[in-house]
Amino acid sequence: MKKVLLILLSVCSSLGVAGTQQPSGSKSTLPPASSQRAFMDTYCVTCHNDRLRTGELSLEKVELQNGAEGAETWEKVIRKLRTGAMPPQGAPRRPDTAAADNFVSFLEASIDRAAMAKPNPGRATVHRLNRTEYGNAIRDLLALDIDPTPLLPADDESYGFDNIADVLKTSPSLLQRYMSASWNISRLAIGNPSITADTSTYRAKPDLSQDGHIEGLPLGTRGGMIVRHNFQLDGEYDIKVRLWRATAEIIKGLEEPHQLEISVDGVRAKLVTFGGPADRDLSYENPGKSAEDVDRRLTVRVPVKAGPRTVVATFLNEGDAQNDNVLQPFLRTNLDPLGYRGLPAVDRVSVTGPFKPTGAGDTPSRRQILVCRPASSADELTCAKKIIGTLARRAYRRPVTDDDLQSLIEFYQRGRNEGGNFESGIEAAVQLILASPDFLFRFEPDPDSLAADAVYRIGDLQLASRLSFFLWSSIPDEELLNLASQGRLKEPAVLERQVRRMLADPRSKALVDNFAGQWLYLRNLKTINPDFETFPDFDDNLRQAMKRETELFIDSIMREDKSVMDLLNANYTFLNERLARHYGIPGIYGTDFRRVTLKEDARRGLLGQASILTVTSYPTRTSPVQRGKWILTNVLGIPPNPPPPNIPALKERSDTGKPTTLRERMEEHRTNPTCAGCHRMMDPIGFSLENFDALGQWRTTDEGVKIDPSGTVFNGAKVDGPASLRQMLTSRPEVFVGVLTEKMLTYGLGRGVQYYDMPAVRSVVRDAGHNDFRFSSIVLGIVKSAPFQMKVKSPSVQSQ
Repeated sequence: MKKVLLILLSVCSSLGVAGTQQPSGSKSTLPPASSQRAFMDTYCVTCHNDRLRTGELSLEKVELQNGAEGAETWEKVIRKLRTGAMPPQGAPRRPDTAAADNFVSFLEASIDRAAMAKPNPGRATVHRLNRTEYGNAIRDLLALDIDPTPLLPADDESYGFDNIADVLKTSPSLLQRYMSASWNISRLAIGNPSITADTSTYRAKPDLSQDGHIEGLPLGTRGGMIVRHNFQLDGEYDIKVRLWRATAEIIKGLEEPHQLEISVDGVRAKLVTFGGPADRDLSYENPGKSAEDVDRRLTVRVPVKAGPRTVVATFLNEGDAQNDNVLQPFLRTNLDPLGYRGLPAVDRVSVTGPFKPTGAGDTPSRRQILVCRPASSADELTCAKKIIGTLARRAYRRPVTDDDLQSLIEFYQRGRNEGGNFESGIEAAVQLILASPDFLFRFEPDPDSLAADAVYRIGDLQLASRLSFFLWSSIPDEELLNLASQGRLKEPAVLERQVRRMLADPRSKALVDNFAGQWLYLRNLKTINPDFETFPDFDDNLRQAMKRETELFIDSIMREDKSVMDLLNANYTFLNERLARHYGIPGIYGTDFRRVTLKEDARRGLLGQASILTVTSYPTRTSPVQRGKWILTNVLGIPPNPPPPNIPALKERSDTGKPTTLRERMEEHRTNPTCAGCHRMMDPIGFSLENFDALGQWRTTDEGVKIDPSGTVFNGAKVDGPASLRQMLTSRPEVFVGVLTEKMLTYGLGRGVQYYDMPAVRSVVRDAGHNDFRFSSIVLGIVKSAPFQMKVKSPSVQSQ
């Protein structure tokens, strides 16, 4: 294939193939088919059995005369050529960049013209709400924040995301989980008076350091926990704080007295003093009894009104004087599970109740659901129809039919009769709505009047759902649903206003949490546990700061509608004291994050952020391979092939026993021919980031040997560190913007982007280029694209 491309490029260079701006009716002169085949047969000597094939890409049966006919293959060629990955550096008669660009432009123009004349937006399958979407939908439908994690299992992933319809399977056990969730949620939302006392326990991360102030907790405090708890009913609740134990049930820090405050919504429920000589002596004599005694004192029963409340358990700060027991303490305070000295820390907070309940109270969910209150039993049915109809319309994302309402009213009547009151009936109807397929699945029924495989524009209601789950990972709100019901959402001006409104809404943070969190692997941070002997200062405080920096950074690009190229180029970031100290940036104090202008080029953009550098490292060291693969996949869109089986492991130390850098050991590893091919693509990219250690701290040596970050990447560019790598990656903005558009389109459609979607991707990138690649221009381009607004009718008997 390499020489096939080389010959074709040389031919196109000599013929002066036109670019993408040529008129739609113009034609480029190409050699006849017989001449094309002659070139291939004569010049294209290949790597495998003299066939025109390299890896999985073959040009044996494609014709250059009509690029659209072989679009699936030519799209792979375009991707390789756009990034400079093919032909390889050093190949004989390798055409220059201009010739390659002309050839690519010719292919793109040919394929795009055909796609414009005959669009193929792909098919849409039934889409089950994933766990995140389910939780968000409950929040927006019932004004009830829940954690869906204990209610539903994790979703499978495909194409890098967990909202892909093809892998969102349904099973009897999953349906049972949905039924159970609907029962629990409806009881909580209405405030069922028969709810009995239960316990919810919130645990601190084991590596959370609590020797200083924690973001979100009151000033003048140190350590502790803050939790958001839904109190089911008005009544009394036990709040119990359990302190972190060392081995043998010894509570840390009992040598000195300490004060712990328990509060609900900022109102102190109890202030407990513990520690000092009596507690210390008892902990030495009988650690178990001492711990039980402290636990008893750290329990309080308090009356609480129903609804979401903030529970805080934190220590009053006794001063910032440095502990002189250790000359140079680690930043992580609970490194040693055997250590009993130091400051006490909160291990978990438990809430048990309700006890002596007095009623359902006035909660946000009750205000959202009960839009009317019947004055008498004669008014109940009318009010019930209004409540149920309003909820069902939002939940089903469409107008409610008479049949819909009839089945829900029947369920209401049954609940009303069994529970003996109006609210019991409403609770039963809510339970049925939450278990309904119309809520749990996104259906897009095909019009009966169209033939199978017909391409058509989806209706406004389907467009509203696609839009809201794309930008909010949730159901449409009233404004969006009203416009869709009126048939106005399809109007270009109306649609653009809605997109901009939705991006400005706080719910668009779902794009940061769910889209960027998966695209950039930020979700993996929660499972990252670097080796504590190699990195003894790593703790959950740093882990959360890394994640928060990148989330705030991406959020700023979106909220301020900046160019998406700033994701790689921006000269600012967001830091608190912990992360600034990690980076070696002075003058940043406190736990609050603030915007900071970067003075060092190496830190600019995503490639200088510790979150990215950490998730692409191993627990004990960096991984140029993982970092190179991450950039090839998420920035350049040319992921390497999976490694072949039985690859020998990298040597962790030199055979000579002398200190060597990771680079030296990997160069030895690459002498294996099986490993060399892919490593030539990945390693130079990864080595350019080698000055960042496995946690993203800057360094100049590895194993005492000076780091050499220089190299030549696959397209011939010379790099010698993060700045030059970033310059290479941003030299062709359309490549990175194209990859971002592909990833976002995949996420927005809930299916993998295919070769027939690439004309739409290129159209989005071209149009966004006229607007400096601003974030909103990418989103608007996707929303206006054929794959987002159109579909192919299913050939099956039953409409999808």
